Amino acid sequence: MSDPQSPDLGPDRSLLLVDDDEIFLKRLARAMERRGFEPQTATSVAGGKALAMSAPPAYAVIDLRLEDGNGLDVVEALRERRPDARIVVLTGYGAIATAVAAVKIGATDYLSKPADAEEVVNALLNRTGDVLPAPPENPMSADRVRWEHIQRVFEQCDRNVSETARRLSMHRRTLQRILAKRSPR
Repeated sequence: MSDPQSPDLGPDRSLLLVDDDEIFLKRLARAMERRGFEPQTATSVAGGKALAMSAPPAYAVIDLRLEDGNGLDVVEALRERRPDARIVVLTGYGAIATAVAAVKIGATDYLSKPADAEEVVNALLNRTGDVLPAPPENPMSADRVRWEHIQRVFEQCDRNVSETARRLSMHRRTLQRILAKRSPR
């Protein structure tokens, strides 16, 4: 664990936490405070944007799906006010297409829930090192890789089904059926 006076954080230790799961939010706020951060919390897109605009923090951990909208709206607002902010997008709906969208908008990293405080700190401070991670125990199936690729192209085409189908050389109805199904394992 980091020392509260850790030079890793720098002089500005402000942290914005945005999540609609209030229990998780309070627990993460306490854990981050013990690690030297000065957290402010919000449970909605509106609250997160208000805090991002009034006092842009040096660090942020933002849930992707909130009750009143998309956490990427908070990422954009914060990035406008403070381009140097280190932002981690946290979500229970891990998909490569969403991760790509989050990083393109300005997130520093992307973590799937459940993530513990140490993983969040490592992502915020970019303590991943140059060592390649071990190969996954359960790699994605070929069907899942295909589905992720389709989702990525769909996101890049601004969720336009016709344009996505054209780029993938696929019939539009076939693509609609694939998009309507749940992701394969």
